[in-house]
Amino acid sequence: MKSLFSLFFFLYSFFLFSQDLAILKYKGGGDWYGNPTALPNLIAFCNQNIDTKITPKPQTVEVGSTDIFQFPLLHMTGHGNVFFSETDAENLRNYLISGGFLHIDDNYGMAPYITKELKKVFPDKDLVELSTSHKIFNMPYKFPKGLPKIHEHDGKRPQAFGIFQEDRLVLLFTYESDLGDGWEDTEVHNDPANVREKALKMGANIVRYAFEN
Repeated sequence: MKSLFSLFFFLYSFFLFSQDLAILKYKGGGDWYGNPTALPNLIAFCNQNIDTKITPKPQTVEVGSTDIFQFPLLHMTGHGNVFFSETDAENLRNYLISGGFLHIDDNYGMAPYITKELKKVFPDKDLVELSTSHKIFNMPYKFPKGLPKIHEHDGKRPQAFGIFQEDRLVLLFTYESDLGDGWEDTEVHNDPANVREKALKMGANIVRYAFEN
């Protein structure tokens, strides 16, 4: 019992004092490495605008590795297949219930795969759509209509889904928004400045929420 308490205190200390994020590498063949300029740009925006001190170049961690426990926020993206082994799922579940946060940004085509794999992580939980009143849409930047639309695919409205552990949002799945495209270097997608600004501000809200909740 004492060793278990020590482990959780150790993990809590990481989350309490760490201000860093990492890219989550997963199996299945999906392009987990997509949007290579996205996170560095988001980090720069956060460090300049919401007083974070995030390491400029994000690390990459594998979903089944204990390295994920070093980061209060993991970012996951891609277009295609995702696969979690039982060991991966257990490791990710322990990370999330211990205080970690996972943001999954569907870069288009990821939804049917990730929703299936998340059932391995939390068999008794479902993704639920977040209300526009949720804190993640209101701090530090206001998004009264909820998740902004950044990149058009099928003409569907953007939706933010979450998984909760007790009352804490531990996982955010952003769908039909493509925030990561808006974080990339300007010339990658040629998005207008106001669209990129919305994407970066929403990203900053996610970072702030993950670091403080």
